[in-house]
Amino acid sequence: MIRQTLLSVIAVAVATAAYADTPLERGSYLVNTIMTCGNCHSPKGPPDVVAGRDFSGGLNFNTPAFDVTAPNITPDKTTGVGAWSTDDIKKLLLQNVRPNGVPLVVMPTGFYNILLPSDLDAIVAYLQSVKPVSNKVPDPVYKLPAKHQIFPGTEKPIDPADLNDKVKHGFYLAMIGHCMECHTARVRGELDLSNIGAGGQEFPGPWGVSTSRNITSSKTKGIGDWTDADIKRAITQGIDKDGNKLKGPMGFQYYAHMTDADLDAVIAWLRTVPPKE
Repeated sequence: MIRQTLLSVIAVAVATAAYADTPLERGSYLVNTIMTCGNCHSPKGPPDVVAGRDFSGGLNFNTPAFDVTAPNITPDKTTGVGAWSTDDIKKLLLQNVRPNGVPLVVMPTGFYNILLPSDLDAIVAYLQSVKPVSNKVPDPVYKLPAKHQIFPGTEKPIDPADLNDKVKHGFYLAMIGHCMECHTARVRGELDLSNIGAGGQEFPGPWGVSTSRNITSSKTKGIGDWTDADIKRAITQGIDKDGNKLKGPMGFQYYAHMTDADLDAVIAWLRTVPPKE
């Protein structure tokens, strides 16, 4: 019993050491890499973010179910989230509800309950530290009731000890990076959990119209026959196995700043995604 307890303490200590940055540094890393918050919440030129206006509101999503523009998440008190408390921001990220009680329909909050409490604190601290930008975006128009779908495996914070396992670490990163939010098709507005990772969603934007790809381990339809280097290049440079340039909204420029260890963990987890044809 003593030995098991000691091993558990050591495992947690190792996991904690992996995130020994200050909260602001950790929050900045997560927000500006794997979570790609600026990819939706920043105005694009295109293709890059308009200088000095990071997180001040960005992409428009207009579908038969809703017409939503990604809101201003800077600390501006009038047009952003500057008047929100720390708990307000956490409630939105975990429960999908604004302080006024209005739910969201586009934000991938169904993945965020897996967040380590320390990572959640770091994300909020970083968002509260960025430069306030005054920019009012249009109010959302909801044409159908909003649904909050929790992705399997993300129902509660991950056990810190699990982060010592490469595949579980990759699952954690892929979930807070909400990879399957785009790479899984939708049926009547909800992710088709019988075809996780099979792709098929269409995304109109400054890049034209792109369709999310199959990222399962299928060797014919997915990335099962890609090398680790192929996958890493696609994630960080937007170039596929055959040398073709990939389109947005995939946040290649954000993923390019991930650590090699984090990228390797994500790839290790992708290898485990069941093949879908």
